[in-house]
Amino acid sequence: MMDKVVVSWQENMHLIAEQPGGTVNIDAGEEFGGQNKGLRPKAMMLSGLGGCAGLDIAAFLKKMRVTVDTFKIELEGNLTEEHPKTYDKVKMVFKFFGKDFEKDKIQKAVDLSVDKYCGVLEMFRQFAELEISVEYIEQ
Repeated sequence: MMDKVVVSWQENMHLIAEQPGGTVNIDAGEEFGGQNKGLRPKAMMLSGLGGCAGLDIAAFLKKMRVTVDTFKIELEGNLTEEHPKTYDKVKMVFKFFGKDFEKDKIQKAVDLSVDKYCGVLEMFRQFAELEISVEYIEQ
């Protein structure tokens, strides 16, 4: 299987990435000559990580017939000081909202994604220390 993305320069620091399912605007911040017309590449890496884990968990919760009102994954990446600046530490907080949580099943869904299925997370393991936690917010 092969993924294909085409990134096209628009103007200044503005790019458009075309991929299966849609397009993404990419731009640098104003401090780097951009015009804030799009997402930042490194932050998109964190979005990809959260998206990969989130899709896994949504599928596992459905398969296990677990109900939550919603869930969020908050991600923070620490960039190194030296160039090329890379993430050396990434914090992922899985937040589940609802009531009467089936915590054992929810934890199993998170563990399956983190330990086995999320390929993006496995890629991150190659270059960053990961801190992963789960929180339950009663509503």
